[in-house]
Order: sequence, then C-alpha cells, then structure tokens
Amino acid sequence: MYENIYFLGIGGIGMSALARFFMHEGRRVAGYDLTRTPLTEKLESEGADIHYTDDTSLIGERFRNPQTTLVVYTPAVPHDHSEMRFFAEHGFTLLKRSQMLGQITASKFVMAVAGTHGKTTTTTLTAWLNHVCTGGGSAFLGGISKNFDSNLVLGSGNRMAVEADEFDRSFLRLYPDVAAVTSADADHLDIYGTHEAVKQAFSQFIGQIKAGGALIIKEGVDVNIDNDKITVYRYSVGGKTDFRAENIRSAGGGHYIFDIVCPDRVFADCTLGITGKVNIENCVAAVAMLCAAARIRKERLDGNLLKEALATFSGVKRRFDIYINTERTFYMDDYAHHPREIAAALRSVRDMFPKRKITAVFQPHLYTRTRDLYREFAEALSIADEVVLLPIYPARELPIEGVSSHMIADLLTVPYAMSDRQTLCGDLAARDTDVLITLGAGNIETCCADIAEMLAGKYGA
Repeated sequence: MYENIYFLGIGGIGMSALARFFMHEGRRVAGYDLTRTPLTEKLESEGADIHYTDDTSLIGERFRNPQTTLVVYTPAVPHDHSEMRFFAEHGFTLLKRSQMLGQITASKFVMAVAGTHGKTTTTTLTAWLNHVCTGGGSAFLGGISKNFDSNLVLGSGNRMAVEADEFDRSFLRLYPDVAAVTSADADHLDIYGTHEAVKQAFSQFIGQIKAGGALIIKEGVDVNIDNDKITVYRYSVGGKTDFRAENIRSAGGGHYIFDIVCPDRVFADCTLGITGKVNIENCVAAVAMLCAAARIRKERLDGNLLKEALATFSGVKRRFDIYINTERTFYMDDYAHHPREIAAALRSVRDMFPKRKITAVFQPHLYTRTRDLYREFAEALSIADEVVLLPIYPARELPIEGVSSHMIADLLTVPYAMSDRQTLCGDLAARDTDVLITLGAGNIETCCADIAEMLAGKYGA
C-alpha cells in the first residue's frame, strides 16, 4: 500500500474527489495544477500540498520515492509535462484517474450514470436518494453537491454512486451493477473522431454492466444494447416507458408537482427541490436507479422517504444555479457546454418565463467542440431572445486557425453582442436585462458573483 499519492491535475473535479478520498484514508496527498481555484484552496485547507508551477524541484521530498508514492494523472496533462516525465523516468507507478476510480469501486455496489449531458445532476440526486432512503452510500460526483457541500460522499454500506465520464473513454474502467445512460450525443469528437464511435463506447459501457444488473436508459437514446444478462428499463417524461413522469403541473417559481410511474408502483405528487422542467427527467432516471437497486438487492424502498429526499434535494453548483429570482429580474448560471444541454436549459427557462425576455451569455468550451458543433450551438442559443458571446475557453487545447466564437455568431437568428470575461459585468450592466442565464464549462463562473451583485444593485433584488 502506498503511503503517498501525488496528483497531476489535482484541481479537476474528478481528481479533487480522489484526492479528498485518499486524505480521508489517511494517506499523504500532494499535487500540481495549472491554476489555483476554490477546489484546490479547499484541498490545501484540508492538508494537501499543492503547487501551480510545472517544476520538478517543487515535488516534496516524501513524494520522490517510487516505492512509497503512487502517481495519479488526468489525461488533460500533456505527456511532455516535466513532472509527468520525471515520474515516468524514475520508475513510479502512474495510473489514470479512471484506472484509480475503477480500483476503488471494484468491491462496491456501483450505481453509475453516463451520458453526454444530464449525468452530474442525476448522479448527485442518486447519491442524495441513497443517503436519505438507506442512511448510507458513498459517491464520486462530477460537481459540488449543495446538500453534501462536496464532490465526494463517504457513507456507510457498499452502495456507491459514480459519475461515469465518457471523456477519454474513462467510463470503460467501470463495471456497474446499475447504470443509467441519459444521452449519447456527438461530443468529445477530438477523442472519438465520429459520433458512431461515441455510441460504440456507450454500447461497450452497457456491455460491462454486471450479470443480474440493470440498465436505465432514456427513451430515444440510439445505442446498441448487447448484454442479455441484464434487465433494461426505459425512462421518459410524458412517454409510455417503464419509468416516467406524468401529471406535471406548475407549483410556481419554476418548481413542479408530478407523479413518477414505475413498473410496480406510483409515487404521486412528487416535488423536486430544484427548479426547471429539465430536472424532472433527471429525477425520473435517479428514482429508476433506486428502484432497480432495491429490486436487485431485495430491499424495500420507502416511498415517503423517497419523496422527502426529492423535495430536499438542493442540486449541484453550476447546474441550474439560481442567484436571483424576483419579479423584476432572474439570474441563473449553468454548466451547459453542449448544444443539447444549452437547448434544454433555455427551454426550461422559457417554460418558467414564457413572456419575459431571455438573455443568454455563452462561453464556448474547446476549439474542437466549437469547430464541430458551431451550427448546433447557434440553433440552441437562438432559443433565447438575445445572446452575448465570449471568446472560446481553450482548456487543454491550442487555438485552431479560423475557429472562434464568431462562427456561432454568424448563424444566430437573434440579436447578439460580443464581450469578454474582463468586461462582461460592465457590458451587462449597460443592457436592460430581464431573465439572464450564463452558460459554459470554462471560467465564466468567476463572473457570477459580480454579475449577481450588479443586478441586485441595479434592480433592487
């Protein structure tokens, strides 16, 4: 057993959860990341030794022995990174984040949620349902749960909810007992090349569900299901599927009351603690996960506890994250960075405020994604009444000649403006906004507090 764990890219949402897990296990943890963030600052406050310059001399002495230190890295770290080369050349064992997660989950009853969108909220709700309905359960989450105030949940029992990330085919390290597939759209084409390759990877993931297990798959998701040793359930909102939401009616303020119909029972008059019709769909998937797990484990699922858990679910930071909700102004931030996600978020907001003007601010994430999906981005963003576009957030990529936010702007069918992160708050202050939503997976979130403060001062929220 290694005494020390060193993380290359420790600030990522998945990596930071692993780091926190090992600190809880009593291991010494250190690592590198490109920038200081609230996530890395929290890890440092909990005892992790983190630096932000690629410099092998900054690797602590106790982490320089390959016999006592294991190195975990994210694929976002380039192979010519000097610290990566140092560890590889000095005989250290290096594991990808997905390999490490696969080892940790091997002995657990794994409830994994996969999908090109919808998986973070669904996984986090599954973890919260486990916690309330069973009194235990652990989780590795792809966002910060507001209920747990963490991306890591450590609870009793062997249930473990896991976000199954398709990036770099990471989810193929998991062998779940129950799995949900929320979507399988064209994404990460810099990794997969084609949409067909994406769907093949999801099919392989489904094939890895353990014998006797269950698949929960959204109606209409087009992937091959080649696993005759599992039970397959489909879910929807308003469809005729195994699990579905029916009798949906408004409870005001973007909340809804609805019935969840299951194969053997109905949970009537459910309410979800977060807003947005899009989240009803995620809710149905999470409830189906709990029902399938109870059936496999021959356990009783208490309907009253389930409804209590749904009503008290607080959501995930940066997922339909509402800052201001008054009659004069509404401001929400969302992590949506794929056209389908953006369309779902904007349609949900439109459903909440059918007669109000919606301003969407979008920071594209990745040059390759923008290049591959700029037409779809323009179509989705045009659901709003006006759009403000920021430059592309590059993340792990170098710029691609000719690829910019203007590719999206040229195809928008609604008025638009260009801005940047440094001037965004001032640019929005000069506009007459009503319903405002910021979107993107980059660093646009650093603007949210200032935007909320500006709107509160401007409109007396």
